[in-house]
Amino acid sequence: MKIVSIVGARPQFIKCAPVSRELRKAHEEILVHTGQHYDHGMSEVFFEELGIPKPDYNLGIGSGTHGRQTGAMLGAIEDVLQKEEPDVVLVYGDTNSTLAGALAAAKLHIPVAHVEAGLRSFDRRMPEEVNRVLTDHASDILFCPTETAARNLAVEGVTEGVFLVGDVMCDAMEYNCVIAEERSRVLEEVGVRPGEYLVVTVHRPSNTDSRENMAAIFGALGEAGRPVVFPV
Repeated sequence: MKIVSIVGARPQFIKCAPVSRELRKAHEEILVHTGQHYDHGMSEVFFEELGIPKPDYNLGIGSGTHGRQTGAMLGAIEDVLQKEEPDVVLVYGDTNSTLAGALAAAKLHIPVAHVEAGLRSFDRRMPEEVNRVLTDHASDILFCPTETAARNLAVEGVTEGVFLVGDVMCDAMEYNCVIAEERSRVLEEVGVRPGEYLVVTVHRPSNTDSRENMAAIFGALGEAGRPVVFPV
């Protein structure tokens, strides 16, 4: 079977690593990187450290408004699919790359498989929520990480082609834990001890674009009584 896998953003690289490793044992995989995340620290470093195969196509789309970015990806992915003629297109998560890949495949009548199907925030103001819902309803094979995700799809009337498979992020973590324990010196570099610190990421626009929300988040972290590691 020939599978075109679409990735473009940091979370998708991590999810792709264990899936791609297994796919290539029995199938032909063509890896397409849309270029949604393109900085070395947000892209290449994950391919290097997680052992992800070099993309067969790097579309180099880059940044832009949601509409312009998704539209540019849609056209470029369509060109790849017409050239490669895959049996299935595999998309991950909830980014603009996800939606563009699903739409391009659906319009060419190529089956779409969605990893992390059925997840919902129930907040349509989030671009990711729109991407999730539309991608799920364009997909033929829906890989759900949790029972809740499968129930969300059923509520929306999606019951065919739904598979409860577990979370590939757990697979990625388990595979790389041994490597991290052997190679990582991050605790020494940032000056914290095991079990005595917090790690925080804050990236949703509903938080980062709100002075009030950010003040509340940093206030809570300040009251936590532990060093906070904040990778930004």
